[in-house]
Amino acid sequence: MSVHPVAAGRVLPTLNVDGSRNWIRPRPSPGPWWRKRQVVAYVLMFVFFAIPHIRILGKPAFLMSFPKREFTLMGYTFLPTDTLLFMLLLASGVISIFLLTALFGRVWCGWSCPQTVYLEFLFRPIERWIEGGYVGSRNLDRRKKFFGARRLLKYAIYAVLSLFLAHTFLAYFVGTEQLSVWVQQSPWEHPTGFMVMAITTIAIWYNFTYFREQTCLIACPYGRWQSVLLDKQSVIVAYDYLRGEPRAHQSADRSGFAGDCIDCKACVTTCPTGIDIRNGLQMECVHCTQCIDACDSIMDKVGKPRGLIRYSSQEALAGKPRRLLRPRVVLYPLALSLSLGALLFAMANKESADVTVLRGMGAPFTEEADGRIANQIRIKITNRGNEEARYELAVDGVRNGRVIAPENPLVVAGGATRETSLFVLMPSDAFDDGEYAITVTVKDGGRFSNTIPWRLQGPSGTRPTGERP
Repeated sequence: MSVHPVAAGRVLPTLNVDGSRNWIRPRPSPGPWWRKRQVVAYVLMFVFFAIPHIRILGKPAFLMSFPKREFTLMGYTFLPTDTLLFMLLLASGVISIFLLTALFGRVWCGWSCPQTVYLEFLFRPIERWIEGGYVGSRNLDRRKKFFGARRLLKYAIYAVLSLFLAHTFLAYFVGTEQLSVWVQQSPWEHPTGFMVMAITTIAIWYNFTYFREQTCLIACPYGRWQSVLLDKQSVIVAYDYLRGEPRAHQSADRSGFAGDCIDCKACVTTCPTGIDIRNGLQMECVHCTQCIDACDSIMDKVGKPRGLIRYSSQEALAGKPRRLLRPRVVLYPLALSLSLGALLFAMANKESADVTVLRGMGAPFTEEADGRIANQIRIKITNRGNEEARYELAVDGVRNGRVIAPENPLVVAGGATRETSLFVLMPSDAFDDGEYAITVTVKDGGRFSNTIPWRLQGPSGTRPTGERP
């Protein structure tokens, strides 16, 4: 008979010793930090909804279009040819998060992450309102009323909110104009978009109804990164163990060397990830400051000074002096300056149009009835500006040949991409080892000009003596 090992204690805050789910129902602790986070959270919710509707220079403030392979941010559109720019933008964002973490700990997780913002300031308040607050939710858990009338009502409201958030999320990828058209059409007319919206709605509903804080504890890697992103001078939400220990309950004899902590566990019952902040820095802590508000209110009641749990650093709690200059707070800003500087320089020197020259489809060249060799040159032009532009096409270096341009100049609307072809006819004896050098020039009347060297393809052979291309 096999014996399964039993954990010595709780492995995760959301997991009981016997392996069952420990549902975390945090008791809210209104206080100064809670009110500040409320303001930030509701501003961020409004911004999340408003961004797809904002236009800058006639373009969305944010749009990531996978079908067009374009990414628009603050009026600037990154194209597939902008790999370097896009990588510099991503690098700048990552370095900024690293710098914020080194300076202020997990301020992103506790104050700005959508998971925290929506769970703590939208979904959980609705849950407490419907289920009768912290006590009501705990009673429903105890009686295993997971499909009672109150919780079915909660699930229905969550579904409506998830549908709204999914549509807003989809607007970031298809734009508000396209989304408005889809909403007024049958799902059968845009099955792909409808499936994306439906799957996103289900994912949001499942996340905020069931998975919840496990997203932070299990799925998100950011908590695991803090071991390398933080140092002992980084600002974190911390328990002052020198002041608080040894703990003694308020009803017990607090004479002698008892610390200020009365072991009321208010910091534990209010924690949205179910940890005990008194156990030190932990991966599960998202620095939401709820334990600060809870502990401060208890200190007020027992006549002790606030700040037993506060924003501090590990070395400050140990009584060591604060050091402002540390390797990571020097290297991260330096790396960020280099990355942002390179990005701004590259964007400032970016041409107003992108030109791509390609060979024709199929065979590299064809032989005409009169013996001349025909090459097709495909020219793709992307107009980065907001206004229509007329691009003149020219081929230089063609001797004893002919250039046919079916569409010249090529008119390209602002922000659009168009493609046309040039056909170059050359005598067969003009090619040296199967190639003939030319240049292709694209210009739009002085504002933009780009000359691209190109080699025509033809039959291999030796050019007659004395002939030069």
